[in-house]
Amino acid sequence: MKERGERFTMVTAYDATFAQLLDEAGVDMLLVGDSLGMVVQGRDSTLPVTVDEVIYHCRAVARGTRCAHIVGDMPFMSYQVSPVDALRNAGRFLAEGAAHSVKLEGGADMAPTIRRIVAAGIPVVGHVGLTPQSVHAMGGFRVQGRTAADAERVLADARAVEDAGAFAIVLEGIPLDLAQRITESLSIPTIGIGAGPHCDAQVLVCYDLLGLTPNLRPKFVKRYAEFYRDGVDAVRRYCDEVRGGEFPTKEYSFGGARKRRRKSPDGEQKPPLKVAGYGPVG
Repeated sequence: MKERGERFTMVTAYDATFAQLLDEAGVDMLLVGDSLGMVVQGRDSTLPVTVDEVIYHCRAVARGTRCAHIVGDMPFMSYQVSPVDALRNAGRFLAEGAAHSVKLEGGADMAPTIRRIVAAGIPVVGHVGLTPQSVHAMGGFRVQGRTAADAERVLADARAVEDAGAFAIVLEGIPLDLAQRITESLSIPTIGIGAGPHCDAQVLVCYDLLGLTPNLRPKFVKRYAEFYRDGVDAVRRYCDEVRGGEFPTKEYSFGGARKRRRKSPDGEQKPPLKVAGYGPVG
């Protein structure tokens, strides 16, 4: 698709219902992101998320997906200890989570790990620029690559990820001109988030683009719906109708039990059997 100049899409997913919705809408790649720690678990960061938790959500997403490529996001400390440890965990995402590939953060420092995973036949998506698992080392969620030196570092990281064998790379939180430069420099597709319009693809958190995060509105997110507001309105109407006796009506209720006549072998109708204390049965 990059060679043909065709852009594609990636969106995060965490369960079968959202996976089905996104897959039916035509999303090309579903990322089971460690962002689940924040949008699903209500944590302040992605750091506490475990391998078992992401694999659990991968399995759920796989059940709701027919066409999209599923990427399992390797969480903090699941790949940083050693390439061997990273390979073992990456294999679990495919074997237990039904993912098609894995994503991990880091540039030149992670190249040996990426190379080891790819050599084992596991496709890898890289991630450079603003890397949330290194948020404390970066001094917070800040745009990366603003200075000339920092821009060169991010570019070198992207090239190292490509050389190590990654088939795509996420560019997060970098200036749009730097993202364009990286996209034009690499043969593998770039997937932008907060990186401007020049990437080969774009990724957003599904909760953000659907308007399910009322108190979080990042600059790079366009909200295509307001599911949270609509959901509150819907549930409020439900509460009002239950309290006012308007729901359920007969339309949403079942009728009384119907007596069913037994037939004899010759087709003659016989009266229903009686069981002591329970009335007619059969």
